[in-house]
Amino acid sequence: MKPIIIITLLSLIVGLNACGSGSGSSTTSRATGIAYEVVVVMDKAAWDGTTGIAVKEELTSPVPFLPQEESSMRITYVRPDLFDGLLRYVRNILIVNIDKNSYTKVSVMKEPDKWANGQIVLYLNAPDGQTLETFLTENPRILVDYYTKEEMKRTSEFLYKTYSPVVMEKVKEKFGITLNAPSDIVSFKDSMDCLWFSNDVPVGRMDLIVYSFPFTDKNTFTLDYLIAKRDSVAKHMIPGAFPGSYMSTEKRVVDYSATTLHGKYCGILRGLWRMEGGDMMGGPFVSYARVDEKNKRVIVTEGFVFEPQKEKKNYIRRLEAALQTTRFPDEQQEETGQTEVAEDEKKNE
Repeated sequence: MKPIIIITLLSLIVGLNACGSGSGSSTTSRATGIAYEVVVVMDKAAWDGTTGIAVKEELTSPVPFLPQEESSMRITYVRPDLFDGLLRYVRNILIVNIDKNSYTKVSVMKEPDKWANGQIVLYLNAPDGQTLETFLTENPRILVDYYTKEEMKRTSEFLYKTYSPVVMEKVKEKFGITLNAPSDIVSFKDSMDCLWFSNDVPVGRMDLIVYSFPFTDKNTFTLDYLIAKRDSVAKHMIPGAFPGSYMSTEKRVVDYSATTLHGKYCGILRGLWRMEGGDMMGGPFVSYARVDEKNKRVIVTEGFVFEPQKEKKNYIRRLEAALQTTRFPDEQQEETGQTEVAEDEKKNE
């Protein structure tokens, strides 16, 4: 069995103990199941009570910054005595253990590839139900954000193999970067310092824009500055169906956060876009801004979705996973080496 790894989520370090050896000492099968689905293994009495409600509310908490409420995960529940067979090969599994004789506090543990390759098994351990409920209340989205991060990693890994050659060629040519976009995004428009790509379909439309501007100081990475820059580019680049209509940011529903991408600072805008000037269109967007220090510029990659009749969460998640593949020239060689190693590991599995 592969080693269990202690995880850190939302800046919360959870102290963990190692799990005992499981039956799955050898993993030769690939994980099954659909993206953003999790199998919950938990005592039936706890599942039917307030503790089960707390777990369900955590996993189905709404995806942030969507125009309508959409649950983060799809849940399949199973009793511990029935957890066997094909259920053990599902890609995302949550095993909830409540036992006052075994645990003195709540802990969250991760065990990769427990029964199948590419699988994530989380253990949520607690001495009693009330303690577990309190933990989930005080640490909202601790589980769902972790599963979401892992699903995006899976999507990014897929995009390294199967991607749009049109997007790759154009962003290399214009900006000297690489971007692995979904393979169906092939339509494009080139204007000044901006590229606009789209899958150009009536249902499940996904668009990407890539643009740059000079980097002058750290004040670039603020909510107001990046919104203003985004709106100026969108007004010029993305017109609506009516004369004078154009895309803009819905200022009431937008957020700025920061993360580290490929070892470097990355500013992230999330929110909703809308059309000004009579066009009744809108949807979610996510935008990544990074400094290209060598060329003293900021590169912005953004994905936005238009899907008025169905759920939008997996479209915007797919686009965000694509944004995470963006590489500057000094990062591409490093990623190539890592990818080759990963491919060799997969061949040896």
